Amino acid sequence: MMTLSQGQQSASSGFRVDVSRGQRIGRVSSEWFSRPDDERYLNLPDLYDDVRGRAERAEARTVESRAIRVEANSNNSERLALLVPGRDEAVAPTHWSFGQLCTLVGAPTSYLRQLPAALSGINLQHGLLSHRAEFVKTLEADNGRVELRAVTGPDYGRIWDHELVAAVMKIAGNGNGDTRWKVPGVLDWSTMTHNPFVDVTKDTTTLYASDRDVFLFLVDDTNPIEAGRLRDGSPDLYFRGFYCWNSEVGSKTLGIASFYLRAVCMNRNLWGVENFEEITIRHSKFAAQRFAHEAAPALTSFANSSPAPFVAGIKAARERIVARTDEDRESFLRKGGFSKSDTTKIIETVLGEENRNPESIFDFVQGITAVARTKSHQDARLELEGKAKRLMERAI
Repeated sequence: MMTLSQGQQSASSGFRVDVSRGQRIGRVSSEWFSRPDDERYLNLPDLYDDVRGRAERAEARTVESRAIRVEANSNNSERLALLVPGRDEAVAPTHWSFGQLCTLVGAPTSYLRQLPAALSGINLQHGLLSHRAEFVKTLEADNGRVELRAVTGPDYGRIWDHELVAAVMKIAGNGNGDTRWKVPGVLDWSTMTHNPFVDVTKDTTTLYASDRDVFLFLVDDTNPIEAGRLRDGSPDLYFRGFYCWNSEVGSKTLGIASFYLRAVCMNRNLWGVENFEEITIRHSKFAAQRFAHEAAPALTSFANSSPAPFVAGIKAARERIVARTDEDRESFLRKGGFSKSDTTKIIETVLGEENRNPESIFDFVQGITAVARTKSHQDARLELEGKAKRLMERAI
């Protein structure tokens, strides 16, 4: 690892960072903001135990859709129950699996939710009897009562949530610092210092699981990487980070995103992000094999990799001069597909932040990502960030 020596800056005092550069990514903040307390975990072993336990209580089966019987629950006129082949007792659909069932048979979910259970059941029964795919895959769980956690097509390739958590635990231990990977610290905006040591509480944790998904975000923020110098001569510091997600009931794909970042704020926004890479795996027929052969090894590879290529790329971008004059700067950006308005904003942004005009690839990339952060529309922001990434790739 190409990290700072102990004599340069100690982790106990935090690390001075410059978050005016790179991208701001709000995905983790969105998760942090929306998760209730019972979906927040303080360490990986506790999270793993919960999601592994629910998997052990679950049973996945493929059944003939026309053999499923829908009935109104006699104890609750607002609830439906399903009689599934091979099970004596009725199965209660969850809010999520009811929506999946409606989608599979082509019924309008929001409309059926508003109907009395008996009428909703008649419509669902008709859909199941005429379901052209003939078979569905159910995931049933006994949690005191038998619930239908998910209903999918017969070729759905389930990756269990605990499989992803186990893959993360191989590199991150308990997620609280027994390895270099941990729940992140917090940026102090008053001093622009990232403090890696913050108590893991329900307010600060980035380990989440609900009845339909898991989401994990961890960083290596006690071992900063120096990739060049700032204009005041201080080191430009980065940390490695990744987040990953999965849903064993089909609410989302499996995915892993890895990146270098400069800080994480209290709201769990990621600041100064560079080299963002993402892989996703749909839960198709061979999803489990792809997870075993692609996603899990990619996570381990990133965790154990050297930052040397990243540092070399930053150095190359800083050294590659592409514009010396105002005419060069405008021509370079316009040929790169930037509008006249964005061209002016990019140049002015670098001048304002660096007190000089952009000259190198790195200068332009930082200006582009800074302008991208000002875009209110996601598509416009992603388009600019994509162009910045391609510029960096050209420099390496």
